[in-house]
Amino acid sequence: MTPHNEAKKEDIADIVIMPGDQLRSKYIAENYLTDYKLVNQVRGMYAYTGNYKGKRVTVMASGMGIPSMGIYAYELYKIYDVKSIIRIGSCGGYLQEEKLLDIILATDVYSESNFAYTLNNDHCHFVEGDNELNCKISKVARDKGINLFKGTTVCLDCFDTYMTDVNKFLKRIPKEIKPLAAEMEAFALFYTAKMLNKKAACLMSVVDSRYIENVVTSEDREKGLNKMI
Repeated sequence: MTPHNEAKKEDIADIVIMPGDQLRSKYIAENYLTDYKLVNQVRGMYAYTGNYKGKRVTVMASGMGIPSMGIYAYELYKIYDVKSIIRIGSCGGYLQEEKLLDIILATDVYSESNFAYTLNNDHCHFVEGDNELNCKISKVARDKGINLFKGTTVCLDCFDTYMTDVNKFLKRIPKEIKPLAAEMEAFALFYTAKMLNKKAACLMSVVDSRYIENVVTSEDREKGLNKMI
């Protein structure tokens, strides 16, 4: 157990599906898992372990932002011996052709954050997800006829719509990086996995966009992302 997770080591599966929202974690357990049980509720960060089609999995929320993801991912990998974490979250679309609730697979992530430097004395701002997990996710999407946008995303320290000038940020990032979307957790997940020799992937649904006036409601963010799940 840790100060942030009351689960016993044996309560956590090798594979963790990780939404940001605590209520989405509860929704996934109730609608997708069998024989599940609540194994953590410290700080309301619900974790459930159960079975999905005969496979034991844990669904646990990460909370919002790089620091929160960094804490939970590190503890799951290092203390609970988790092998793979797949983030399933939300993002803001950065391409005009992306529509609300389109699904994005982040193959790699760029961030201005100093997370890697602070954690590991590493001046790293770009990190890749696990290719094996990405291939499996891509195959399932193809088999189900689900279109994926695949490529680089950016991971931010603040919500981009609150930036005083998001265009200055976009001009600042390396010219070779053409981001599909923006979110706030994947860099911490990918970097922690890399540091600890584990696996990580990040799958997201577009809930707002630079090119679309409407946004997905908070209720739909909790319950309306079933295609991605």
